[in-house]
Amino acid sequence: MLLTGISGFAGSALLPRLLEQGHEVRALARDRARVELALESVAHQSHAEVSLEDFELQIGDTLSGAGVIGAMRGVEVAYYLIHSMEPSPGGAGGTSFSARERASAETFAQAARAAGVKRIVYLGGPLPPARATFADTRHGKGGRSRADVGSDEKRSQISPHLSSRNAVERILLEAVPDSVALRASLVIGARSRSFRFLVRLVERMPVLALPAWRRFRSRPVDERDVIEMLCSCASVKAVGGRSMDVGGPEVLSYGEIVKRIAELMMLGRPSVGIGVTVTPIAARVAAVIADERPELVLPLMESLSSDLLPSGEDPAELLGVDLHSFDSAVEHALAEWERSEPLAAR
Repeated sequence: MLLTGISGFAGSALLPRLLEQGHEVRALARDRARVELALESVAHQSHAEVSLEDFELQIGDTLSGAGVIGAMRGVEVAYYLIHSMEPSPGGAGGTSFSARERASAETFAQAARAAGVKRIVYLGGPLPPARATFADTRHGKGGRSRADVGSDEKRSQISPHLSSRNAVERILLEAVPDSVALRASLVIGARSRSFRFLVRLVERMPVLALPAWRRFRSRPVDERDVIEMLCSCASVKAVGGRSMDVGGPEVLSYGEIVKRIAELMMLGRPSVGIGVTVTPIAARVAAVIADERPELVLPLMESLSSDLLPSGEDPAELLGVDLHSFDSAVEHALAEWERSEPLAAR
């Protein structure tokens, strides 16, 4: 099988599990050095020892198309775990991250279809309530045309971040009909940038100033559970051709999520609710506090405009995965994080 995104938190965590399951893995990556660093990080934090000798590494780039066709040869299942909000190489005048994401997905999808790949597995993002997608209409869940779906997204003012992820999902499932898309909102893991961002805010803000989006709800999910579901998606026939929302066992508001993280870090953090949401300003301030890039933080905060709760059938049940609790997920992620660097008051 083919695995992309091996330098990211999901791909690097999935690789050891696929190898443990006995799969022959070929990885497609732009930079060998970044792959080596990712493997070192995973080994240090989770003790999952994987070397470059355990799988085949193909150097390539889905955006330019270099090496993609060759990487697809003989592949039955291909994982598309690429998601980039990096600045455009051309600076302010370059293409947007959403345009680059679509171009990358189209290149990958065309190569997969031409090579006869049987299934693409994609990890994407959730949609706000009552949003049908192309994948939903194919299974009679929404009863609307593809044109209706596009107009719904425009009317609902879905964030550019989530809209981009859904566009990638449609491209992949159109190309290979038996593909699977898992949609997750907040993934709790030591290398999840969304989780790391929240932890840094809790660490560095003596008072947690929570904007109006604090009241919206989600079902944060343990990285371990997401990895197990991704692994099972390679072989479970029942999930073919489906898009499924992934969530943990607890419904929590974002305000509750932040407070629970603070408690589990043993940090006393009073919170203050702010009546308005000034996302562009708040994102830049939060990025400075968390030592993160604004171009990453802004799209994430723009997505916090409504509840992001899973709907439809539970993929954990279909894929045979027992979900960890929120507290267990946070404790595990913090413990892995501390193997490489200290955290405040822990």
